Amino acid sequence: MSTQLQPDSSLADLAVAFPAASRVFRRHGLDYCCHGRRPMGDACAERGLSAERVLAEITAEARRPGDEAQWAERDVPALVAHIVDYYHARLREELPLLLQMAHRVELRHAEKESVPRGLAAHLEGLSQILLDHLDKEEQGLFPVLLSGRGAQASGAVIALERDHEDVALGLARTRALTKNLAVPPEACPTWTALYLRLGELEAEIMDHVHLENNVLFPKALSEGL
Repeated sequence: MSTQLQPDSSLADLAVAFPAASRVFRRHGLDYCCHGRRPMGDACAERGLSAERVLAEITAEARRPGDEAQWAERDVPALVAHIVDYYHARLREELPLLLQMAHRVELRHAEKESVPRGLAAHLEGLSQILLDHLDKEEQGLFPVLLSGRGAQASGAVIALERDHEDVALGLARTRALTKNLAVPPEACPTWTALYLRLGELEAEIMDHVHLENNVLFPKALSEGL
């Protein structure tokens, strides 16, 4: 049955069926990746949002021209290739740069009350979690999926979904340390760029986790490949 654009559809199903939905959900702080199996109406009520208004935003967003792929229609090898070549490559490139920027901001603005104290140390820990996770997927799970043995990988999938939960907690901690990524008036260009890039990182990680939890893993487990 096709997913309907209505409040009782889950966040994950809507994000899979309507690519524009993920952008709208991010704007409103709705977790469609790690906790995406909840009905959208319940998630909206929890945050004091109007489900009807959010659905209207998705409809409006979907009318904009774009080249978003319908990844739900792609096979497992194509999904794995996209995840590794795009999301994994982006993380390995971006994380060291963000760490450098965070260290610089904390060092040069140590006297300012608004400086995000502890951010660099936090990002070091989060980076290690993420990089270890990428290795688990590339060296462990993904070869199993590509060999046609996806139906045997339920244990590994459960473990990796738990990792995703840890990453979600890490992203929440990043927002707490940065006061919700709000750039203070006294921020220098590096400080401003750091917060903007942390916002982009969060969006990409959410899309990355959503693609794995709600598209790749169910497809691989049910089809065997």
